[in-house]
Amino acid sequence: MPQQIIGPTSQHYFSHRLKLHYVDWGNEGAPPLLMIHGGYDHARNWDWMAQELRRDYHIIAPDLRGHGDSEWGLGGSYMLADFVYDIAQVLRHTGLKPVRIIGHSFGGFLSLLFAGTFPEMVHRLIAIDPFIHSPQQLQAQRDKPVAPQLIEWMDRLHHLSARQPRRYPTLGDALQRMRDENPHLSIDQARHLTIHGVNQNEDGSYSWKYDNYMRGMQPQLLSGPECMELWSRIACPVLFLRGGESKFSDPQSNGALDHFRDARAVNIPGAGHWVHHDKLAQVLDLTRGFLAD
Repeated sequence: MPQQIIGPTSQHYFSHRLKLHYVDWGNEGAPPLLMIHGGYDHARNWDWMAQELRRDYHIIAPDLRGHGDSEWGLGGSYMLADFVYDIAQVLRHTGLKPVRIIGHSFGGFLSLLFAGTFPEMVHRLIAIDPFIHSPQQLQAQRDKPVAPQLIEWMDRLHHLSARQPRRYPTLGDALQRMRDENPHLSIDQARHLTIHGVNQNEDGSYSWKYDNYMRGMQPQLLSGPECMELWSRIACPVLFLRGGESKFSDPQSNGALDHFRDARAVNIPGAGHWVHHDKLAQVLDLTRGFLAD
C-alpha cells in the first residue's frame, strides 16, 4: 500500500487577546521555516510547498489575524504593526527562532517589516511577489497631507459597515470565483484552496473566511520611508520571486533592491501573482537552493 501522507496539525496561540491559528507540519529538531500567506488568503495556501519541504524543515504556517481560522481584529481595526507583533508572538509561542521565512504578497511585505525590526531572528527570507513600491512612490506617500487620508479612510470604513460578506449558493460557485481570480490554477488546486478558505453559513451558502474590514486598514506608519529604513536593517539574504505576468511592481527595476544589504530578484515567466502555485517546481528549486546556502 502507498504510504499515507499525513497533513499538518492545527494549533492556536494568543496575541493581543486574539486567539490565532497556525498549522504545524512537524519534524521537530529540523531548522524552522515560517510561511506567511497573503491578504484574503489562508495558511493552507502553502500546502503544496510544505509537502515538499517538510522533510528538511520544521514548518509552521499561521493564519493572519482576520484570516482563515484566526479570530478577527476587535472592532475591525487592522494595522501593519499588529501583524508584525503577531509574527513575533507565534515565534515566542513556539520557540522556533531564528527562522527562515517565506512570505507571499501581503505576507511577503510583512516578512520584510519583521526582518527589519528583528534582524537577529531571521536567517533567510524569500518574498514571493510582495507589493513593493519604488522609493519615489514611498516618499510621495509620506508627503501626502494627513487629513485627506484620514477622511478617505473614514469614508471607506463607513462603506464597509454596510457591506455584507458575499454568499455563494454552492461550493462550486465559490470554487469558480477562485478560478476566475487565478486562471493558472488547476481544478484540484482551486478546490483545495476553496475548501480551506470558506465557511458554510447556516442557510447552506458559503462565504470566504477573511474579515471584510481588512479592506479598511488604517493610514499608518511603516508604509512610507519607514519601509526603506527597515529594509536597510535586514541582516539576512533576501530572495524576491515574481511572476512575469504579475501586476505588482518589480523590485529589480523600481529601485527597491538598492535599500537592501543582500537581495536579489528572479522573475519567472508564465506565472502570475501566485507564483508558487503557477510554477511550483521552479519555485521549489529556487527555494531549496536559497534556503540551504
